[in-house]
Amino acid sequence: MNKQKNDMEQNFLIYNTLTRRKERFEPLHAPNVGMYVCGPTVYGDPHLGHARPAITFDVLFRYLKHLGYKVRYVRNITDVGHLEHDADEGEDKIAKKARLEQLEPMEIAQYYTNRYHDAMAALNVLPPSIEPHATGHIIEQEELVKQILDNGYAYESNGSIYFDTEKYNKDHRYGILSGRNLDDVKDASRQLDGVGEKRNQADFALWKKAQPEHIMRWPSPWSDGFPGWHCECTAMGRKYLGEHFDIHGGGMDLVFPHHECEIAQAVASQGSQMVKYWMHNNMITINGQKMGKSLGNFITLEQFFKGGHELLSKAYSPMTIRFFILSAHYRGTVDFSDEALQASEKGLARLMTGIADLKRVKPAKESDAQVKEFVAALRQKCYDAMNDDMQTPIVISNLFEACRIINTALDHKAAVSAADIDELEAVMRLFAFDILGLKEADAGGSKEREEAFGKVVDMVLDLRAKAKAAKDWVTSDRIRDELAAAGFEVNDTKDGSVWRLP
Repeated sequence: MNKQKNDMEQNFLIYNTLTRRKERFEPLHAPNVGMYVCGPTVYGDPHLGHARPAITFDVLFRYLKHLGYKVRYVRNITDVGHLEHDADEGEDKIAKKARLEQLEPMEIAQYYTNRYHDAMAALNVLPPSIEPHATGHIIEQEELVKQILDNGYAYESNGSIYFDTEKYNKDHRYGILSGRNLDDVKDASRQLDGVGEKRNQADFALWKKAQPEHIMRWPSPWSDGFPGWHCECTAMGRKYLGEHFDIHGGGMDLVFPHHECEIAQAVASQGSQMVKYWMHNNMITINGQKMGKSLGNFITLEQFFKGGHELLSKAYSPMTIRFFILSAHYRGTVDFSDEALQASEKGLARLMTGIADLKRVKPAKESDAQVKEFVAALRQKCYDAMNDDMQTPIVISNLFEACRIINTALDHKAAVSAADIDELEAVMRLFAFDILGLKEADAGGSKEREEAFGKVVDMVLDLRAKAKAAKDWVTSDRIRDELAAAGFEVNDTKDGSVWRLP
């Protein structure tokens, strides 16, 4: 039996945003892997834009575990400090929502955290190892600010603390992740009115003094206030993964300013970079524009699952959404359309039918030479695609090729041995279910109900076979047409009639 290279021997390449190239994944402390991914700011329903990083890093999490690594996956909940328009002034996104709905901010945060978890469970996204909340780590964030102050890379202004980008840039370099240089950042920000409390418009808040009307506040050595948005990930990543860890991930929209500021904070506080590999998924677009809450062009996951949006012709299952996202490479853009989702729905049904149909293939003594060759290579071909920076579309295309072989065998146009059927099933299930994280549709019912349902259809087809044998073509055609009207596809083969739900 053809087995893959063993576990960690797989040469797994990932694209590092920091170095702008694919690099072999070599963890700092194998077999342990530390991975931090920026989670949601919980002030609204999760939408398709949230699904993409969640699914991308879920596949990475699954694959690393499959390769034999022991992964500590940290994904945070931002429940404070993220101001509107990612700015240093203005209102906290959660506090604003709380004021509008006349609720306690933590009620808002809890409600939308629960909604996020429900959506992730529906998409079959595994929960992270640790899910820290920003509000539960105020002390760690204050400590980070103190370290940066003590090292001379921050200053106090009216009870707020700002990061001194100019001073930092002289000693290190600000902008290594995004490729921006500080002068460009300063030029871009000159259009803003005045610098206010800051020495420089490019400086970002580490701690903000709370205005009297600001509800979410904590005591600190500098003022009653709240941490800057960038602090939380640096502080929580370090707490749970140490000063140096393997992977930090998130959407491409976080490269600047969020992740750039994280790098600056880490270097300014501990003198060295914290993260070895920076990974970013690309955006989901609608008509070429990024999908997001700020642009108001987003579709919530619930709207997809229930079909309640003007751009959707129908409801789509969570697995169709997952398949749609995995059908593109994580670093490529995905332009949303109803047509694309319909194509994903058909593709997913084809894959699931292929896996289910394996049970109906009658084993031959020996496989055809072509089949034998395909099956022998399939496992490693799927690994090669995953090892090349997680090429999930190529994995799916290999699985589709396997479906074609299965269909050919069902039509008696190819011979497949029992051993090759077992290998096909093992590989297809490993990559479709364990690594890509797809699930067999449960059709809203239990396995037992489905089996009972199948028996009834088989009984009807048996009646049709008897009608055909008696040359009662009227009854035979009527049964076929009635089944077709009910949504069943009936195919006549040498071994009798087979049915499927297309």
